[in-house]
Amino acid sequence: MTDAQRLDSRWIAANPPPVHGDGTTKNSRGRVLAIGGSRMVPGALRLTGEAALRAGAGKLQMATIESAAMGLGLLVPEAAVLALGEDSDGEIVGERCEPLEKSLDTCDTVVIGPGIGSSTAAAAALRLALSNRRDDMTLVVDAMAIGCARDLRGALAGFRNRLVITPHHGEMATLTGRDEGEIADAPEAIAVEIAAEYGAIVVLKGSETVIAAPDGTVLLYGGGGTGLATGGSGDVLAGAIGGLLSRGTLPPVAAGWGVWLHGQSGRRVATTSGPIGFLAREVPGEFPRLLPQ
Repeated sequence: MTDAQRLDSRWIAANPPPVHGDGTTKNSRGRVLAIGGSRMVPGALRLTGEAALRAGAGKLQMATIESAAMGLGLLVPEAAVLALGEDSDGEIVGERCEPLEKSLDTCDTVVIGPGIGSSTAAAAALRLALSNRRDDMTLVVDAMAIGCARDLRGALAGFRNRLVITPHHGEMATLTGRDEGEIADAPEAIAVEIAAEYGAIVVLKGSETVIAAPDGTVLLYGGGGTGLATGGSGDVLAGAIGGLLSRGTLPPVAAGWGVWLHGQSGRRVATTSGPIGFLAREVPGEFPRLLPQ
């Protein structure tokens, strides 16, 4: 493992995301497909989707359970919405769906996991994406889908170096089989280990976020303040990373920029709303002010 670097203004200046000039279209700005949601958390994809658009993605599609699809589409009128089958618990059913397969064939980045409340549903959604893998597609695995990656490691190998995994300590414990205490004691080493094992950029979230690459490179970010420790904050981060990836940002840079945008935007919101009590949905609105023009 190499020495850890600080994710600070110097790193940000040295690693800019693509800047889109004249002649840019919404397709060339990047196409994100977010898969998730459930009856219990029907609005999670709103947070993910808005973050992807605010991070500069040109087009957004959101795939969620049928009963939530219409409401989600009204909340995010800039996006297309796909209605998926749902079970009696209000979770995604992993049946084949022609519109979803078409979206998987044309998107640049897939974000899977926000708002899913069942490991069975998360695994089904992840399998759908993996069965439609393309060599030019990038993948963000978030929330409940992270634990499912453990049993789908072979299929995920096809996304090596095009994969970002975004666990908090509890999700990392599920993925690794370790307890949370072990992870808290050695977050950098464990993040590097999982990054190498999966060929992924690992964003291990915490009061200090660790971003590890398969080559052992580590970035450390001191966090955007306690206000970001709120429901939906991780959904926003996953969307920010997905939006940056869709624009052609390399995974290590997309992860770094996504964490930085999320944290710095949290700090900005805190200056006007107070350090605690602002909402996750308030954070993406700050992204455009921080992104290079």
